Amino acid sequence: MSRRRIIAGNWKMNKTPAEAVALCNELKDLVKNDAVDVVYCVPSIDIVCVADAVKGTNVHVGAQNFYIEDKGAFTGEISAPMLKEAGVEYIIIGHSERRDIFGENDILINAKVKKAFASGLKPILCCGESLSLRKAGTYKEWIARQIKWDLDGITADQVKELVIAYEPIWAIGTGETATADQAQEVCGLIRQLIADMYDAATAEAVRIQYGGSMNAGNAAELLSKPDIDGGLIGGASLKPDFGKIVNA
Repeated sequence: MSRRRIIAGNWKMNKTPAEAVALCNELKDLVKNDAVDVVYCVPSIDIVCVADAVKGTNVHVGAQNFYIEDKGAFTGEISAPMLKEAGVEYIIIGHSERRDIFGENDILINAKVKKAFASGLKPILCCGESLSLRKAGTYKEWIARQIKWDLDGITADQVKELVIAYEPIWAIGTGETATADQAQEVCGLIRQLIADMYDAATAEAVRIQYGGSMNAGNAAELLSKPDIDGGLIGGASLKPDFGKIVNA
C-alpha cells in the first residue's frame, strides 16, 4: 500500500496576520506538489486570513490547539466548531510543548482525539521522548504508553485517518536531529504498535511523520525510510526552505 506523504508546518507562536499572508504568498509556488498533502498549522488569529490566502492551492489549513467543549465559559480557548467554520482541516494534538509547558496529560489528549474525530477534524497526534528517557533506554516503553493512552476508544477506521507525529523532544528546536535510522526505528515501532492494537491493514494505512528538526538538508534521507510518511516541521516551515522539504 502506498501512503500519501504529508508535510505539515507548525508555525507555533509566530507570524501576525499580515506576516502570515506574506509567508503564504512567498511559499505559494515553492510548495506546489500534487503528490503531497501540505498543511500550515497556524496561530488561531491567523487561521481566517491564511485560509483565504491558500484558497485554490494545494495547501490545507491546520490549527495548533483546541478545547474539548463546543462552547461555554472557557476563557482563552477555541472550539472545534469555530475552527471548522474558519476553514481548518487538521489539528495538532499532544505536542510536547502543550504537554510540558501547559500540563496536558494523556487523558485530556485522548479526549481531544475523540472530539477531533467527532467534529470532522483530522488529528495530528504527537508523541515522543525526552533526552533523559532516550539516555535511560526506556523511550520505547514511554512512546508505547502514550500511543495506548491517547488512542484508547479510537476505532480502527479512525486510526486509518489519523496522522501520528513522532517528535523526539531532545531534537525540537535544538538543532539536534535523530539520525534517519533512529527516526525509522521509532516510526517502525509505532506502526507495529498500531498493528498489535488493531490489525495489519490499519497499521499499513496510518501515516507517521517525523517531527524533530527536519530541514531541507536532511528531509530526503528521513523521508526515504519505509515508515516515515512525512514531517511535522517547526522552524523550517517559516522559511522558503519549506518548499525544498515538500519536494524532497
